[in-house]
Parts: sequence; C-alpha cells; structure tokens
Amino acid sequence: MSRLLLLCFCLAAVQLQAQPLGLPAVPIPANNPMSADKIELGERLFNDVRFSSTAQISCSTCHDAEKAFADYPLSVSLGIRDLAGTRNAPTVVNAAYNKTQFWDGRSPDLEDQSQHPFVNPVEMGLPNHQPILLVIRNDPDYRQAFDRVFHIEAGAITMEHVKMAIAAFERTLVSGDSPFDRFYFGGDDTAMSDAAKRGFDVFLKDGRCVSCHTIEQDHALFTDHRFHNIGIGINDMAGRV
Repeated sequence: MSRLLLLCFCLAAVQLQAQPLGLPAVPIPANNPMSADKIELGERLFNDVRFSSTAQISCSTCHDAEKAFADYPLSVSLGIRDLAGTRNAPTVVNAAYNKTQFWDGRSPDLEDQSQHPFVNPVEMGLPNHQPILLVIRNDPDYRQAFDRVFHIEAGAITMEHVKMAIAAFERTLVSGDSPFDRFYFGGDDTAMSDAAKRGFDVFLKDGRCVSCHTIEQDHALFTDHRFHNIGIGINDMAGRV
C-alpha cells in the first residue's frame, strides 16, 4: 500500500527530508516558493468551511484525507445542500505533478485550480471571492499568518495570496514508496506478490497499458499527461454518471 507522505520542510532552508522512492522532485513555481508557514496556512485555508455559502463545505469535504484526498465511493461529488456535481473529485495526492488540473485539464496549475470551486454554484456556492477575503481580513489569526508568510497587512490580502498558500499545501501531498516502487526501482523482488508480477507483465506486454501509463527510468507517475479518445463517447459516459 502506498505511503502517503506530508513532506517536511525545515526552517528557511525548506529542504525535503527524503524523496519518496519512485517519484521525481516536486516542481515548485519560481513565483511561489515553499515555506513551512505557507504550507501551514494553506492547510488551514483548505479545511475552512467558512469559504462556502452554507459555511459547511471546505476543500477537504470532497478531498477527504481519510479517502486519499478524494470522495470515494461517490460517482459525483456533493456540494452545498447536497447538490450533485457532474464528476467526482480527483485526488489531490500527486496532483503536484499534473501538467493540468481538473479531469478536463481546464486549469494550468494548482494555483489557478484552487479558486474555482469556491464560486461553483453546486460546489461551494459563493457569488464571488469577496466573502473569502472578508473572513480572512477579519480573522486575527489569519491576519497574522498572512503577514508572516507574505509580509502584507490585512487590506492587501488578495486571492492571489490565498491561491498560493493552498497550492503550497497541496504540493506536500505526495505518495510514493509503493510495493511497485520498491520492486521496480528499489530492486526488492519480494515487494510484489507473484500475482502482481504477472499483472505487471500483462501491463508491459499484451495489455500495452504502459503506452499511456508510462514508467520512466527513475520514477513512475503512470501517465503521459495527455488526453486520449478511447471510444467511450459523451453520451455513453453521461449515462453512467
């Protein structure tokens, strides 16, 4: 079973304690460097239900840590007043490596993605982002935290700062060192069962799964970060959800 790691950062140096086996280095945008304070702030924002119109839904409602930061077993996510969305929530685990965000890839990065659920009418239901800023600017703990991270006064806090903090937290949610990683990259022949090894052989050969779910020389994210037409069709998919 994969080990979910909340990456640890130290003081101003912010150095990764250990790179999980089977994963590449987490890409960090130059304009949003990591810090322990920023990660802590992002985690608080991620879990704050006040950023929804009913004060009952947070990011973590659908991206539940107890469910691998998704909302299994729901086929579609439920937002404010149990309104049903059109898809279920993708996991945030390893989303730091995605080239685009959301199932349809409409957001280019975690920073951009984080702002949209707040104003989705069936997710968190806010009319705009202003209620979020009002909560933050009137919360003494938030004011101190934003000043500590961004060195700004309450009136200068914007959604750009909110987005950067949430994205920084999400970049700590990575999972590696799985039995496959230990077998393939670590050379531990006992890490996978015989059945799993037979399945891996099909994955590589007859199944040709690896054509899209790629494995690199020193890591495996099992994706080529592309969208593929696999012949399901919009109508068939709509009937399933």
